[in-house]
Amino acid sequence: MKPLPRTALWLIVPLLWLGVLATAVGAIYTKHRARELFVELERLNRGRDELEAEWGRLQLEQSAWSTYAYVERIADARLHMSTPPAGAIEIAPP
Repeated sequence: MKPLPRTALWLIVPLLWLGVLATAVGAIYTKHRARELFVELERLNRGRDELEAEWGRLQLEQSAWSTYAYVERIADARLHMSTPPAGAIEIAPP
């Protein structure tokens, strides 16, 4: 096999050097982008956790508002309603 002429080496070496440099820059960019995406993912997970906690609090609040004592208290305070005495209640037949 015949060795490459010197002019061919002068072309191949810089091209190889540029290829290695481009690969290194690509690897650095990819690692940086992966870190950015990881930070974004963690931020979104934190937001999701906060929303789930708020959802749980809202469900507790809703269940507390629908209790019998709460409804009775609102009916008495705001609507001035009261439970009739037992003798005043009539049951209508079907």
